[in-house]
Amino acid sequence: MAKTAIDVGSSANDGTGDPLRTAMQSTNSNFDELYTQFGNGTTLSISGDITMTAGAATIAAQAVENSMIADDAVGADELAADAVVTASIVDDAISYAKVADEFTTLDPLSAEADVDVSFAAAQVFTLTPDQNTTFNITNAQIGITKTMIVTGAGSTYTADTWTVAGSPGTFNKIAGTYDDTSSTKNFYQITCVGATEFWYSISQIAS
Repeated sequence: MAKTAIDVGSSANDGTGDPLRTAMQSTNSNFDELYTQFGNGTTLSISGDITMTAGAATIAAQAVENSMIADDAVGADELAADAVVTASIVDDAISYAKVADEFTTLDPLSAEADVDVSFAAAQVFTLTPDQNTTFNITNAQIGITKTMIVTGAGSTYTADTWTVAGSPGTFNKIAGTYDDTSSTKNFYQITCVGATEFWYSISQIAS
């Protein structure tokens, strides 16, 4: 609520100000709001962790703990540029539960001639081709490696041509050949080393 002002009249004892009871009610209302904002309504709980300065409030170091912040409570738009630096993150502070799906999930791909593999979607991708297949890499980030498990369809399909966002790129094969024998698991690993440059390998389970 807005601050409740006490009318003190035009001059001392001129009888135009608030009666004493009204003035004390206004005082109580103002205190009630402060105790609600900075406590539980009856007790303050600042405990020295918040310092009020002109137009700002400063939170003391270590005053806010992880357990006090709800999941997804702090969005990127609520952080100043470069507000979180390496020194601000303690060792082992980021768990699997806190990283994006692109690093922790598996994404089944739909079989078609051109299959989009979005680096932003998952860490592991699976596919069983139903025709000759071109993999189209999207949302790639330099330094990120993705894994694909491509299961042979039992035909003579190929699955070793590549594009980047629909255009040609540089795809450096380290080793391996796709095997379309039925149920054969082909293990692809592909790493982005430049905006349109990738290194990759294809291997199968050792017999």
